[in-house]
Amino acid sequence: MSEEQKKAENRARPTTEEFRGFVREDWADRRPQAEGQAPSAEYAAARRAVVSAAFPKQRVIVPAGGLKVRTNDCDYVFRPHSAFAHLTGLGADREPDAVLVLEPTDDGHEAILYFRPLGERDSDDFFADARYGEFWVGARPSLADLELELGLTARHIDEFEAAAAKDAGEVTVRLVRDADRDLTRTLDAARVENGAAEETLSEQDDSLAHALSVLRLIKDEFEIEQMREAVAGTHVGFEAVIAELATAVELGRGERWIEGIFGLHARHQGNGVGYDSIAAAGDHANTLHWIKNTGDVEDGDLVLLDAGVEVDSLYTADITRTLPVSGTFTDAQREIYDAVYAAQEAGIAAAQPGAKFSDIHAAAIRVIAEHLHAWGLLPEGVSVDDTLDTEHGQYHRRWMVHGTSHHLGIDVHDCALATRTEYMDAELQPGMVLTVEPGLYFKADDLKVPEKFRGIGVRIEDDIVITQDGNENLSAAMPRSSAEVEAWIADVREENADV
Repeated sequence: MSEEQKKAENRARPTTEEFRGFVREDWADRRPQAEGQAPSAEYAAARRAVVSAAFPKQRVIVPAGGLKVRTNDCDYVFRPHSAFAHLTGLGADREPDAVLVLEPTDDGHEAILYFRPLGERDSDDFFADARYGEFWVGARPSLADLELELGLTARHIDEFEAAAAKDAGEVTVRLVRDADRDLTRTLDAARVENGAAEETLSEQDDSLAHALSVLRLIKDEFEIEQMREAVAGTHVGFEAVIAELATAVELGRGERWIEGIFGLHARHQGNGVGYDSIAAAGDHANTLHWIKNTGDVEDGDLVLLDAGVEVDSLYTADITRTLPVSGTFTDAQREIYDAVYAAQEAGIAAAQPGAKFSDIHAAAIRVIAEHLHAWGLLPEGVSVDDTLDTEHGQYHRRWMVHGTSHHLGIDVHDCALATRTEYMDAELQPGMVLTVEPGLYFKADDLKVPEKFRGIGVRIEDDIVITQDGNENLSAAMPRSSAEVEAWIADVREENADV
C-alpha cells in the first residue's frame, strides 16, 4: 500500500459540478497502450511455472509495493519489488500497489494481476487525483492492455482483498512479506483469523522469498540480453565521464560532476543508475562505499568509478574502472593497478562451469596476497599460505576486505537470500551472471604501507556470464589493463576534441 501523503489545505482548488461536467466532455476515444505481448512475457510465464510447481495447491501473493513519500506530497520514483518484476515482466515505474497472485487450480495456478487500471473520464481519478490521475501522471493501462502485454489475467485492485481471503481457512497462503509491510500486516491478521498459526507465518513466507531469490541464480536468454544492454549503456556512461575528467578538475567538487555525468547518461540509456554511483577521487577510493561524492578531483588523482546503468526492465550492470585523471598512471599507481589487474585475470580464469563460486575469490585473493607479500607488507614470517589460512591468517584483508564476486541481475546484489551452500559453495552453471572485482586500498594514514602507496585505491570490476565451456566477459569492450586504460582515455579525449 502506498504511503499516505500529507494534503495541504492551502493548495485545494474550488471545483463546481459545472466544471466537473465540462471536463468530462468531448474526448477522443483512447488508443490501446499495448500493441502486443511484451518480449518479457513468455519468460516471466516460465518463471511462474517453476514457482507453481514448487507450491502446489497454495496461494502465492507477490506485491509490487507502494509509493514512498519523499517529502510532504512528493513521492520517490516508483520501483516495483524485484520478485514482482521478475515474475510479471513489468519494469521501470510500473503499477504501484499492484499484486500478483498465483491462484491454485486443479492443474497448477492461474496468474492474476490486481492493479489500479485506467480511470474513467467521469471519475475524479481522471483529472483531480494528483497522485494517480491521468492529468497529473499520465494514463495507466486498462485491464485489457495488461492482459495483452503480459499474457495473464488482470483484475481491479479493489477485488484483491476478497480474493486473498477466499477459502483462507483451507488454502495455504504464502506472501512476499518485505514487498509491502502494510499489506503484510493486513494479510497476517486475515490468515490468523482464518485459522493459521501466527508463529508459522514468517517461516512459511520466508521459504517463498528464498525460492524466488534462488530462482534468479541462472538467467534465461531474455535476462542475459538485458544484461548486455545494461553493460552497453554503462560503457556509454563511462566514456562520457572520461570526456569530462578535465572539467571535473576545473569546476571543483568534481566527484559530484562525475556522478552527475554518469547519471545523465544512465537516465538516457535506461531507467537510471542501478545503485548509488561511487565516484571516488584520491583517498576517497579507499572508502569502499563512498557515495557522498563531495570531493574535489585533482590532476594526478585516480578516480574510482563504480557505476551501472539499470535498463527499463530493471536489470543492472555493475562495473568499476579506476582512471588516472591526467591520462597516465604514476609508477606507484601503475604498480598497484597492475597487481589488481593480475588478480582480476586470475578470478575471471577461475570462473568456469563446474568450479565453485568461491574459487573465483580464492584465485583472485591469492594473487593479491602474493603482491602484498612481495612488497613486504605482511607481518614478518607470514607466508602467502599463512595469510590465506582462514583460521589463523587473513592479514591481507587489511587491504582488500571485500569479496571478489557476487551474483548480478535484477538486483545489483542478486539472489541475496540464497544459502551459503547455494551461493558461495555452489557450482557455477551456465547462465549465472557474476561480477569479478578485486581491489587494493591503501588509506592515506596507513603507516604499514610505503608512503608512495598511501592514498591510492584501485578496483577493477567486470560482469561475466558463465557459458557451457567457460565464461564471457560482458564488459570486455571496456579496457582493463593499465596500458589499455591510458589508450582509452587518450582516444576518448581525442574524439571529443574534434567535436
